[in-house]
Amino acid sequence: MNLRPFHLAFPVDDLAAARAFYGTTMGCREGRSSDEWIDFDFYGHQIVTHLAPGNAGDRASNHVDGHGVPVPHFGIVLEMADWQALADRLTAAGVDFAIAPTIRFKGLPGEQATMFFRDPSGNALEMKAFASDDMLFAT
Repeated sequence: MNLRPFHLAFPVDDLAAARAFYGTTMGCREGRSSDEWIDFDFYGHQIVTHLAPGNAGDRASNHVDGHGVPVPHFGIVLEMADWQALADRLTAAGVDFAIAPTIRFKGLPGEQATMFFRDPSGNALEMKAFASDDMLFAT
């Protein structure tokens, strides 16, 4: 099967803040837009921020490897060098991490680099990387 880009549309409270965060802070190329939504190239996938004030974000969490993982969340699995470059970029931009860049499940199947943060509307993102993609579904 040829892996195809995914599409994810989600609510934001403020399109200008979303444009600044996803475009400038994260470095995602902007695609089409209107007064109510903006498309972004999220590492080859299409994410769309839709203006829906008061409907974005959630503050629930689940316990995973000693951390309170935000639920719901979305993200991407990057190459390790790209993950580190993004961690450095977000740190330099002063992004407030829900879970700072770290290695989870050290020495276990599925060991991964991970970080969690929220966009200006409170939507949670997880960016992760594995030393080997073979670990993605390791049990």
